[in-house]
Amino acid sequence: MRVFKNFGLFWYDFVIGDDRSIAAGVVIALMITAFLAHHDVVAWWLMPLAVVAMLGVSLWRVTRTED
Repeated sequence: MRVFKNFGLFWYDFVIGDDRSIAAGVVIALMITAFLAHHDVVAWWLMPLAVVAMLGVSLWRVTRTED
């Protein structure tokens, strides 16, 4: 049973990591991309835009809290 717990903890740490908001942003961006693609909208541009936006927000939060 300990093996399953450690396996689950590994994947939680790998996917969620230190910042839950980044993980949530990726899930939301994937859902929006899938929704748009399902409705025949070209949505390849959304994920790179979301990644850049989430990186910017994450860096802004880190630099803001270190002062």
